[in-house]
Amino acid sequence: MYTFSNKLKTFSIILMVLGLLGVGYGFMTSHKSLDEVKTMLAEEASHHGGGHAEEAHVVAESHDEHAEAATHTNESQAHATADEAHHGDEHAEHVMHQIHNRPWSALYVAAFFFMMIALGVLAFYAIQIASQAGWSPVLFRVMEGITAYLLPGGLIVLAIAFFADSHLFVWLKEGITVEGHENYDKLVAGKSGWLNKTGFFIRGLIFLGGWVLYRQFSRKFSIAQDTADDNRNFKKSFRIAAGFLVFFIYTESMMSWDWIMSVDPHWFSTLFGWYVFASMFVSGITVIALISIYLKSKGVLEFVNENHLHDVAKFMFAFSIFWTYLWFSQFMLIWYSNIPEEVTYFVTRFADYKLPFLGMVVMNFVFPILMLMNADYKRIPWFVVMAGLVILFGHYIDIFNMIMPATVGDRWFIGIPEISSVLLFAGLFIFIVFTALTKAPLLVKRYPFRKESEEFHY
Repeated sequence: MYTFSNKLKTFSIILMVLGLLGVGYGFMTSHKSLDEVKTMLAEEASHHGGGHAEEAHVVAESHDEHAEAATHTNESQAHATADEAHHGDEHAEHVMHQIHNRPWSALYVAAFFFMMIALGVLAFYAIQIASQAGWSPVLFRVMEGITAYLLPGGLIVLAIAFFADSHLFVWLKEGITVEGHENYDKLVAGKSGWLNKTGFFIRGLIFLGGWVLYRQFSRKFSIAQDTADDNRNFKKSFRIAAGFLVFFIYTESMMSWDWIMSVDPHWFSTLFGWYVFASMFVSGITVIALISIYLKSKGVLEFVNENHLHDVAKFMFAFSIFWTYLWFSQFMLIWYSNIPEEVTYFVTRFADYKLPFLGMVVMNFVFPILMLMNADYKRIPWFVVMAGLVILFGHYIDIFNMIMPATVGDRWFIGIPEISSVLLFAGLFIFIVFTALTKAPLLVKRYPFRKESEEFHY
């Protein structure tokens, strides 16, 4: 049985405490008043040399004509000044909302990222059982430990969405579906049959309930199989894994529409569910590799050899390519068709998020293809760890790019709210996962393919 070391437990608690403090600081410093935002914008304008001088030369043939022209000019200037002041107030109010949204968005990005790792591992685990894979049973308990985070992680995502309300989801803004209201949005009103608070949370609980139910039953049958006299529990695991994968394919797509794509309700993509799936899948597989390498370094996963590591790294490589294929397919088709309600998604990201948007492609595609293409490198633990950390950071930035442009616009920055949110959920993730690993032996006992997995050679 694995023992959760005091050092690692203390480390996870420290991460959570630091994260909570940073998140609290982020919320406190984000509550700026309209006057404070106006002052901030004025300072920004002065730093960027915002003063513009204009000279007007009016040539008139007579004094009357000159006076009349001056009168019209003064009136125009007065109207222009009034319009400028009005637009200035609107812009300041818009920026104020973006600043208020930032800590909620940072928290949501990190919460979703760690939840999707657990969900990606659950899907990978179900695929291994349904396909009756012979190489992976020695890693089943690692996968089961990671999926223990799914229930608390999913509930946290829903809780943040509930309390953040219109800070994250503009379609929850008051009066947005009421014709004649100042916030009325015809496009959002047309989607209100799906995008409404009651439906959102009912669907969210159904998705999460189905995933967690499968996790609980698969874990129960896995533990029971250790001491069973026959393969009855293995057969049950096989049947429910096949059923779960059908449920997962539908619910994962709908979850990605609700929990991510709806932050920008004017935009849509028919590939989006698959795109999010690829991100969560490769992130989940990467975490399996990292935790397995850590446990093996502590001498408690001695039955995992370099061939298992090689296969996990192959999946990391393959699904990095798959993610890139979906990313490019979505990008190329939308950009080429140039339909306004679709292309605005990428225009915004190129305008204000060029560094994280293009940097993400390098980290999620260029780096893995260069580092993990060679079969020998996939067997070197420190090399896989290095590649894995870059891949995870790249997919965090991927989720960041999905959420932030719609909620904080060009007011983004990776600072205390973002880093603290990652620390908070990383600490919670480590604490829950490694606690779950102590609940059962790290090697399945009577699984039919256990021997094949232990002797696996590539």
